[in-house]
Amino acid sequence: MNDVGVTSSNLIAAAPQGGGAALDQVIGMSAAAGVISLFLLYLAVMHRTRRITWLQRLADYAGEKTNRPGWVALPMVMFISTILTAFFGFIWDVSLHIGRGRDEGPLANPAHYFILVGLFFLFIAGCLAIILPMDEKPGPSAVKITRTWYAPTGGLLIAGSGLYALIGFPLDDIWHRIFGQDVTLWGPTHLMLIGGAGLSLVGVLLLEHEGRVAMAGNVATDPASAGDPTGDTEARPAVGVESGRRAIITWFMRASAFGGLVIGLSVFQIEYDFGVEQFRLVFQPLLITAAGAFALIAAVLMVGRGAALFAVVFAAAVRWITALLVGPVLGEPHSTFALYLGMAVVVEVLGLTALTKRRLLFGAVAGLAVGTVGVYLESLWVEAMYLYPWPTSMWLEALATTIPTGVLVGLTAGLFAQALSGDGLPRPAIRRSIVLGMVVVCSASVANGLMIDVPQNAQVTAQLTDAPREDGFRMVNATVQISPSDLISDDPEWVSLLAWQGAGDTLRGLVVDNLERTGPGEYRSTRPMPADGTWKTFLRVQDGRTMAGAPIFMAADEGIGAEEVPALAEFTRPLEYETKLLQRERSFDHPAWLFTAASLVVLACSLALLWSLAWGAARISLRSPGNTASTDERPRTRV
Repeated sequence: MNDVGVTSSNLIAAAPQGGGAALDQVIGMSAAAGVISLFLLYLAVMHRTRRITWLQRLADYAGEKTNRPGWVALPMVMFISTILTAFFGFIWDVSLHIGRGRDEGPLANPAHYFILVGLFFLFIAGCLAIILPMDEKPGPSAVKITRTWYAPTGGLLIAGSGLYALIGFPLDDIWHRIFGQDVTLWGPTHLMLIGGAGLSLVGVLLLEHEGRVAMAGNVATDPASAGDPTGDTEARPAVGVESGRRAIITWFMRASAFGGLVIGLSVFQIEYDFGVEQFRLVFQPLLITAAGAFALIAAVLMVGRGAALFAVVFAAAVRWITALLVGPVLGEPHSTFALYLGMAVVVEVLGLTALTKRRLLFGAVAGLAVGTVGVYLESLWVEAMYLYPWPTSMWLEALATTIPTGVLVGLTAGLFAQALSGDGLPRPAIRRSIVLGMVVVCSASVANGLMIDVPQNAQVTAQLTDAPREDGFRMVNATVQISPSDLISDDPEWVSLLAWQGAGDTLRGLVVDNLERTGPGEYRSTRPMPADGTWKTFLRVQDGRTMAGAPIFMAADEGIGAEEVPALAEFTRPLEYETKLLQRERSFDHPAWLFTAASLVVLACSLALLWSLAWGAARISLRSPGNTASTDERPRTRV
């Protein structure tokens, strides 16, 4: 039983080798963040007092090349380069942890430098959008800072998202020192890092819209019709008229931004991309539906026809290049990625209809199509490319989550497009119900996916036979008998062997083998598995809500005081809670309430980030020229 008298400071001081970074690294990173913050403050003072002019000249040059105000152009140029840097570092970091195990902190992993530089410059990009406006109010939705200083709403949101992600870095190591290394992408502080970076794309879209509003200065023609050379010719109230080559370039820039949004919203799926998912497989179609519905529906409504297809091609190109660099070039485990092509096709087909004139209805109908037809088409890609295809037995539960999620996320995408259309927002009760409904449906779907059953009194009897060594490691073939023999159905999500964190020139630290069924409860491996060195090799079972595992070989780990689990020629071991195997370094030596309380704090901060993005979209809509909101509602700018 945990000692409820233990404090978090005691836990941090007493953290073992496997419990996160040394405090000097945490303090060092915090000090670096403070220095950068002071530099930004210095830059802001020098720029706004006109003691330096180079920053304004640089912004004006970027604005001239992109036909946007400097306070939009320069931050966006910086954002594009920095978010690609952070994303590369993120994929590399995940692959390093999968293939080699834990590191000793933020300064001991080469991938962390790319992530840190990317996140720092993400924060700086948002700050530049706040600092740059001088003799102008940057659009009607700008936020007043001082009597003469106004900041664009999108800039504030980008800076806030970047700051949220940056805070996750030192908190992550403090979290590990208290709770151990919960080696999963879905750890609360990990979600802060990837969530802040991924959702910053929404702030970028808002900032770009504010720039177009400022450039237009008054009501003009909807860019989804006039600015899009492939769109309708019907004029609607909105902002930003461009023609000729500039219009085409702008269209590709905006469509690329939605490609970035596809990537940003897909980061929550990365464990599935590598084949080391630690949660039920039903999450994968749910996550793909949510990301695809929002990004692709909003792309068609806000940019025009063809934007959804371009976005998925752009996202696939970035993901493929990143996978190539991390895998074959750097020699780490390979990842695949969701394609979204089928979803883009169904959204584009619906975009040819008159439904686009009613954005909320289009969002709901397209979301339904994404959550059904789009998910089915995506399953063909998953079956061809992923380690774990979606079994027929999973489809009923999957559709029970993808359909409502697709509809509500699609409605939210329609609402987002409506907010930036120039037509104004629906009544507060309607828009708040949509956003709240989306949060409730997504939360309920996540809660359903987290429901698992660990079978009681179930065990595995395994027989191992040696195979030729590979990368110098002992390799074994396995035959396993699961008891009771009827525990696993004929169509489970997986019965597999996973070996990871063992490195090796050929094996690269990750081997996954879907076992072949040879009889009731009896399975055999189809390829040799490593069973010595630093490898962690175990049997994994997921069938509906049943999810469990049993160790085959687990290396000794002095850092956490764990003894070796040997790969004997024959043994019988119980099926147990799989998280104890996958997250072997996680510590349960803390007060029971502490983990729950810390998780709730992170959840509250994440909801605050979502609320701020919704607030920003509403503020921009209600204060933009040409919207139809009532004048008594405009000053309040509520979500």
